[in-house]
Amino acid sequence: MTRSVYDIPVKTIQGPETTLNQYQGKVLLVVNVASKCGLTPQYEGLQKLYKDKKMQGLEILGFPANNFLEQEPGSEAEIQEFCSVNYQVDFPLFAKISVAGEDKHPLYTTLTQAVPERIGEGPWWKDLVDYGLTPNQPPEVLWNFEKFLINKNGEVVARFAPDITADDPRIVDAVNAELAK
Repeated sequence: MTRSVYDIPVKTIQGPETTLNQYQGKVLLVVNVASKCGLTPQYEGLQKLYKDKKMQGLEILGFPANNFLEQEPGSEAEIQEFCSVNYQVDFPLFAKISVAGEDKHPLYTTLTQAVPERIGEGPWWKDLVDYGLTPNQPPEVLWNFEKFLINKNGEVVARFAPDITADDPRIVDAVNAELAK
């Protein structure tokens, strides 16, 4: 049986241990983030979506990860400062975790088991291959900024490829549908 996302221990970016239990009844968009990635400008769209939908019950939860070409090398304090100064991020950020491989955090084990396939596999996958990289195959997280949508009951209902931005109609429509339930 898959573990509830609400019960999995995580650490805030400031350090205290917690769980996602405080987000029960909210729609969650869980994103593995990185500060030195070509996709890093997605912070802007994520922050806008958060600002637009927070009062309706959306929480965006950022989990820094250094799994892909070491594109999140900083400390938690450096990550938090980078996000605040460069993108005015005020959605919750958590301590750096592993989102792929043998040391994958239990949260990401749960997320990837719940929804093994991504929406939006496109030409970006080919770009990784063209750069000489071997992208992870599903169910593993492909790259930074992969997004998991969790409904108000804590069920993972959708998963979006890294290059699908927060303003993409596939994400916006899915978020709106979950908020309306």
